[in-house]
Amino acid sequence: MKKILIVDDEEKVRKLVEVTLSVGDAEILHASSGDEALKIAQEDKPDIILLDIMMPGRFDGFDVCSLLKKDPNTKHIYIIMLTAKGQQVDKEKGLASGADDYFIKPFSPMELMDKIDNVLA
Repeated sequence: MKKILIVDDEEKVRKLVEVTLSVGDAEILHASSGDEALKIAQEDKPDIILLDIMMPGRFDGFDVCSLLKKDPNTKHIYIIMLTAKGQQVDKEKGLASGADDYFIKPFSPMELMDKIDNVLA
C-alpha cells in the first residue's frame, strides 16, 4: 500500500487534505511539525509528502525538504509543498530546497489528486 505523509501544524488542514485524498487506497500519515515529519519520513518511508512551510519548532518546510533530499534513505520521496506562501520567491526557494512540486493554499483538490495519482502510478 502506498503511503502519503501530510505535514501541517494545523489539524484542520491535515484533516481537509486527508478527506481530499480518502478516495484513494493510500495509507495516510500525519505530522504537525518539521521534527515529527523527519522522524516519520525516516521510519515509514512514505511515497509522497505534502509539506507545509510555516511550522513551529526547529525546522520549517524548507529545512525538512532540504534534509530529506540530502539523505540517501529519503531522497527518493516525492515532496509537494502545500502552503499559503504564494510569492514567486517562496516557490523558487521551495523548489531550490528540493521540492518536486508546489501547490498554493487554497488549492484545487482535483489538481492535487491528479498530481498524486500520476506520482503513484
